[in-house]
Amino acid sequence: MPTVLITGANRGLGLEFARQYAAAGWRVIATCRQPGEAAQLRELAAQAPAVVIEALDVTGQSQVVDLAGRLEATPIDLLLLNSAFLGPQTGQRFGGLDSALFADSFAANATGPLRVAEAFVGHVARSALKKIVFLGSAAGAIALLPPTMNLYASRASKAAAHLLARGLALELAP
Repeated sequence: MPTVLITGANRGLGLEFARQYAAAGWRVIATCRQPGEAAQLRELAAQAPAVVIEALDVTGQSQVVDLAGRLEATPIDLLLLNSAFLGPQTGQRFGGLDSALFADSFAANATGPLRVAEAFVGHVARSALKKIVFLGSAAGAIALLPPTMNLYASRASKAAAHLLARGLALELAP
């Protein structure tokens, strides 16, 4: 049975990925920051025994390293880096930029996924499929910027995630 580890699996795309991989017969390690508040994910895990929920905040180095250590013996066929942080619009518009919001956006959307990839690259290397997938966003595509830029922190951090994912793909290709 192949194994997928999904970050940000408590709602949206992450939750749907967890549902679909479980239905396809995969072992699903579904992570989110606050499993106690992830009612739909807990419901899925109760119905699908192959779904295991783990607490993981991708912005926390120690949490990432701890989870990677606890799962050391588990090959991860697909590492699906889905977690994301949009943040409030306030603080992301020119004329009122919030530096702390930028730091939070980059920690969740760019360096966080890269940190998870770094911690789990050995797990992926020991698997049959050997796939690491960063979920990007059109919001981070420079060519798709709207005439009026908004959400500077979110868009910049997603653009950084695209760059980091491409760089990692080139580095790990061999």
